[in-house]
Amino acid sequence: MDEYGAQAVAPLLAAFDAAAEEGNFTRAAQRLGVPQSSLSRRIKSLEQHLGVSLFQPSGRGVTLTPQGRDLHERTRDVLRALDDAVRRVRADADPETGLVRFGFPLTLGPISVPALLAQFHTRAPGIRLHLVQAHGEALAEQVRDGRLDLAVMIPPPDDLPTVVLGCQRIDLHVARTHPLAGRSRVALTELADAAFIANPPSYQLRALLDSWCAAAGFTPRVLFEITEFETLRALVALGLGVALLPPAETPHPDLAAVRIDGERDREIGLVSGDHGSTLAVARLRDFLIAGRAAISGW
Repeated sequence: MDEYGAQAVAPLLAAFDAAAEEGNFTRAAQRLGVPQSSLSRRIKSLEQHLGVSLFQPSGRGVTLTPQGRDLHERTRDVLRALDDAVRRVRADADPETGLVRFGFPLTLGPISVPALLAQFHTRAPGIRLHLVQAHGEALAEQVRDGRLDLAVMIPPPDDLPTVVLGCQRIDLHVARTHPLAGRSRVALTELADAAFIANPPSYQLRALLDSWCAAAGFTPRVLFEITEFETLRALVALGLGVALLPPAETPHPDLAAVRIDGERDREIGLVSGDHGSTLAVARLRDFLIAGRAAISGW
């Protein structure tokens, strides 16, 4: 068989499998919804391609030859797996019961995203959601390679299709006992000697901290680095440092948020990949875009 053998025989194997299961060409053709003459031609083409007879007459039907039994044993599980894969893909694309793989950032989640998804579930109760929460670059990579259909990103990357949903403000967060806790606004230059608690350098929020402080004429002294935002806030509440963060979605009575002079916000975008989207994905995408007024409050 030449190197293109698998591609050549694959379209013919469904006819072979149906005839092997039914033991009758007429019933096999009915099962596939094709004329018997078409099924017979497909099986003859497969036999010619393989160079062996796959069926032999048996009463009013047919039985497999030894070569046919060998082929059926080797291919039937593959065909079942292929049928299952096709059924799953079709089900995932269904606008009423499909699957949407949706990502969102670590700074959102306890309230806003679950609330929006609950509203969407009320409108489309049959659609299944696979949720991923991660930092920005991890979400972008999963959208690029097709592991995610949609993602809310703050900020969105330049290389992916994006619809702007709103903005997220960044404030200075300090412990309630901190001298700046009672202020309404603060200039970044006042923080030149402060100890900061921040994300690792790979996080976009850390990049903002570094660039904003550099523009203010100093390098931030980062005392603690951590990826998890709730723990970061807990460290700030204990007075171990200050942090630049978006507003918390859950109450933190031991924290105070102080506005920073200047434009201090990040764009919120709904990002999609270059892969073809299903109707189920389109339904969630349209829902989030329609609700952008609520999202702008993030």
